[in-house]
Order: sequence, then C-alpha cells, then structure tokens
Amino acid sequence: MNIIPIILASVLGATVTFYVSEQLKQGPVRASALLSLIIGLFFYCFPNVLNVYLTQNIPLVFIGASFIGMASPKGKNNYLLLAFAGLLFSIVYINKSAFFKGYGGALGTLAFIALITTLFFAHLLTHKSKMLSRFKWMKNKVFNNENN
Repeated sequence: MNIIPIILASVLGATVTFYVSEQLKQGPVRASALLSLIIGLFFYCFPNVLNVYLTQNIPLVFIGASFIGMASPKGKNNYLLLAFAGLLFSIVYINKSAFFKGYGGALGTLAFIALITTLFFAHLLTHKSKMLSRFKWMKNKVFNNENN
C-alpha cells in the first residue's frame, strides 16, 4: 500500500524536476529546490493527509529523485530514462539497509547509483553491437575450445 505512492513520488520527482529545469528554463538547482520546497511545505502543513510513513518519506524520496532530474541534458532528453531512474531510486530507497543510516548524502548517493545504473543499461542497449560481439567472440572461444 505504501510502495505505490513512494514510486510515484520518485518518478515525478525525477521527471518534473528535469522538465522545470529544461523546458521552463529554471536551471537544475532552482527546479530541484522549488519543487522540493513545495512538496516539503505541503506535507509540513498537511501532515494528516496520508499515513505517518508516507508523510515522512514522500518528501525525502521526492528530494532524492529530484537529484536525478538535475542531470545534464547533454545526452538524450529522454523522460523514459529519467522515469526508470526514478523507479530504480524508489526501489533502492525502499529496500535500503542500515548501511545508509546516519550517512550524510545518502539521498544523493542513492540518486547517483540509480542514474548511473540506468545510463549503463541504456548504453548497453544502444551500443550493444560492439559489446555483444565481444561476448559472442569470447563464448565461441571458450566453447569451441571445449569441443576440440
């Protein structure tokens, strides 16, 4: 029950921050700060709208996901990749261990992990011919040597 709002907040945090930054020309820092302030103030002023867990965690998830939305637009302006990174961020946030307890910069670290992982898999899928040809070559070398 609590997972869907967390995922939604994370996906929206990443994509809306990027949209405000790039399409509305506000810049990444201003977009992240403005949207995070709005979400934080909403849950501060209306703490009983949702249950205690969501009231405490949605602002944190949104702020962390807004770090993903601060990514440079030099690559593709692909909102699907940002949404996937936001989804990955929420999954890692929900399942985080005590390792990040008391660790300064945990939200930024989780955002970095989610974004880099997403970009890595996107790179693998778009540049698969070179990478896959090396894997096929290694597979052929290993299995052809076994058969001989």
